[in-house]
Amino acid sequence: MEILIISLVAFGASCLTLFSGFGLGTLLMPVVALFFPLEIAIGVTAVVHLANNLFKVALLGRHAHKEVLLKFGVTAVLAAIMGAWVLGWLAERGEVVNYQVLGQSFETSSLKLLVGFLILLFVLLELTKWLKNKAIDKKFLPLGGLISGFFGGLSGHQGAFRSIFLLKAGLTKEQFVATGVMVAVMVDVSRLMVYGKNLIADQQTINWSLVIAASLAAFSGAYLGKKLLEKVTIIFIHWLVSLLLIFVALGLITGII
Repeated sequence: MEILIISLVAFGASCLTLFSGFGLGTLLMPVVALFFPLEIAIGVTAVVHLANNLFKVALLGRHAHKEVLLKFGVTAVLAAIMGAWVLGWLAERGEVVNYQVLGQSFETSSLKLLVGFLILLFVLLELTKWLKNKAIDKKFLPLGGLISGFFGGLSGHQGAFRSIFLLKAGLTKEQFVATGVMVAVMVDVSRLMVYGKNLIADQQTINWSLVIAASLAAFSGAYLGKKLLEKVTIIFIHWLVSLLLIFVALGLITGII
């Protein structure tokens, strides 16, 4: 049953993330954590995430914008390594934030609150007429890579920040998706280099049948997304990304994600 549920989530999230540039890890990891210990869930999600991104590179990699990839990707890789290291440090000092709404108790973390509010800030700026009519100069792409890569290594939410910057880089929908996928692979490899010790230590307890099934389901979702990509416009992608960013930000702030 867990293989079926996780595979269905991987399929839907993979199709969704092809448009938005984020979503697979955000949606998949909490579901995997329902059936396995958290450290195992993180390992399974990381492997599926990287495998799915490599598959998407095979599908769309040729459309990547080389100049944007270079300016954004190099700093993203360096920042991802730093973020993954900081994550290990914060894991020992993690601060839990408890609060109540209508008599119900909720729990989140200071890190999730920070990331969530930053995402909301960027979305609000994106939806204002002032920013909507402006393009982010390409000289700021390295800064975008730093922010995206750092939070990718730190919390796994690289795609949200990556999408915000790449949306304003003047890319076509194919270039937007392909460049985002290439950067995601670079960041995944970088953070897995740091996470590697835990993955090696847990390899005996990882359910590899589940990993393979979820990866294949994610491949199918990415393939379907590629077919649908030909029928949507960049304006649709802009609005879809903004809406999903809001849901992710609220999920982080409330502790649901």
